[in-house]
Amino acid sequence: MVSFDYLPKGLNALSRAHLVNSMAGHLGAAVIAGYFIAEQHPNLDAKVYTGIEGELERIIRGESVFSPRKNSPVTVKELFQAYPKEPAKPTLIRNIADSLEKNISETRQSGHNVIFASIAIRALKDHEDLATTSVINGICKLMEQFNAANAGSGYYGKERGRIYANKIVIPKEKQRKPYTTLAQMAEAVLDELIQFQGERRDGFGGLWHVINHGAALAELSSYGFGDLARKGIPAHFHHMELYRTLPDVSDEFGKETKSKYDPHSAEYWKQDDLRRDRAHLDHRIKTIYGFDALAELVADEEKRKKAILKMRYLM
Repeated sequence: MVSFDYLPKGLNALSRAHLVNSMAGHLGAAVIAGYFIAEQHPNLDAKVYTGIEGELERIIRGESVFSPRKNSPVTVKELFQAYPKEPAKPTLIRNIADSLEKNISETRQSGHNVIFASIAIRALKDHEDLATTSVINGICKLMEQFNAANAGSGYYGKERGRIYANKIVIPKEKQRKPYTTLAQMAEAVLDELIQFQGERRDGFGGLWHVINHGAALAELSSYGFGDLARKGIPAHFHHMELYRTLPDVSDEFGKETKSKYDPHSAEYWKQDDLRRDRAHLDHRIKTIYGFDALAELVADEEKRKKAILKMRYLM
């Protein structure tokens, strides 16, 4: 198993991320996700858990692209430090959902608002002794930073360059029928993964975030916030539509490559050349966790199997 110690460390970092910037939330969220992978899969080879812990240690040491910079008000070490001991107040967990409700209906930074809030809610609901005022207030402050955030940006090739979401107009003939349920959303994400992951698209968080945004909505629903999750479905659909506008830029940057091994196998973690560029260090962990949470909503077993194979392009 992955050591339980990583769960409170991840929550501490997530609750202090607002002191750096909203994207510093990647650090704590990834460490929490690493712990939850072991809960999702309690019978994997011990080498898998050791490999995951090695990646979490890299994040805690400051090797992530989202780590605080030299002029930051806090260091990466300080992000993960424990708070002074205080009593748990699990009734305050609802405050995180209330803070998220203010921005969940719009696509915010490729869904990071939902991703960070959802994984915190799961952690605190499962382990109420960690639900302290300091942790919850910090995560609420992180949610507030997304209130005015944009949806993100995408790269449209050498001629057009990078364009922010508010400048993207989707032609009427290319607009798709919106999904309205979490199950339809999950089906759409897996279809996208199966059909297009061999392509290289740059923007709106890539399929990493399309998956994790959807998984976060699924987890919100399963942890008692179904109405809130349903409010976020249109924003996820908008996220997906933005991602679909991106061109394949393989000719410019090279094709995406597929991992030889499944990340749930010991063979995967034995590799000496695991990719950590393009934020793979954080996103690999979060997407191993997020994919499973999302795929649970898809009844078609054959589709799930195909998607699992295609997910290796993200690994």
